[in-house]
Amino acid sequence: MVERIDTALNCMDQGRYLFSGDSYDTPADVSKSLLFRALLGSRWYFYWNNFLIFCRTGRCGKRGKLTAERQIYYSNKNLRLVERCGGKVHIRGLNNLRALEGRPVVLIGNHMSLLETALFHAVMRGLVDFTFVIKQSLMKVPFFRNIMTSLGAIPIGRENPRDDLRAVLEEGSALLASGRSIVIFPQSTRSETFDPEKFNSIGIKLARRAGVPVVPFALKTDFLGNGKRFRDLGPVRPEREVWFEFGPAREVEGNGQALQQEIIAFISSRLDEWRRHDRKTV
Repeated sequence: MVERIDTALNCMDQGRYLFSGDSYDTPADVSKSLLFRALLGSRWYFYWNNFLIFCRTGRCGKRGKLTAERQIYYSNKNLRLVERCGGKVHIRGLNNLRALEGRPVVLIGNHMSLLETALFHAVMRGLVDFTFVIKQSLMKVPFFRNIMTSLGAIPIGRENPRDDLRAVLEEGSALLASGRSIVIFPQSTRSETFDPEKFNSIGIKLARRAGVPVVPFALKTDFLGNGKRFRDLGPVRPEREVWFEFGPAREVEGNGQALQQEIIAFISSRLDEWRRHDRKTV
């Protein structure tokens, strides 16, 4: 299996980081998959292919072979899958990541769907060495636990906020001191709506303690919806375009509350702008 992956990585452009500039927009000439069209845009085309990518990534992680190059490879396949389903992907602010020049940071942003974790490696793994803060329960999910273990993710229970904060501050500070960055979604759960009241300041606290900058990010990934009966099998909506934007790195000053409000304003303004764009293109 690993040998086949190595061959693919050597032969396919998808094995390399794809973005050379500050931004990316899905080219206008990218066409939908013929099978996706034949299935009348069924969500199951996306989920079946995504599941195969997910399983292969997990098996690679279980063998201890999930290198940065392979993370990019599999994540690029997810990005191309979105485009084959008619989705449009837009990325902004990549030069803000390049400007870090390898410095560790805490990346703080909103959490909308499962899609962002599938795409994050394609979007920024070539520029930033990072891991995630995740829910402890996700470490019980087959394949996903192998991926997160290989990344050295920080699991938290979300039952005792004090214990969670201690784990993030202690484990996160050690990771940052080793030169790795950390992605934190301060919302309690993924949601298509952004509620500032549920956007806690744990990321700011971690950056302040570790003495590292914060990079705010905003994303809109409601191309993939959250299901009503089965949360992880929601609708696939190609008309809702995918957006990622990264702001410039900011130092935490004082207690960090001013920066927390700036991040909230950044996310809110981008979501408003992107949703207006969606309405215009429908």
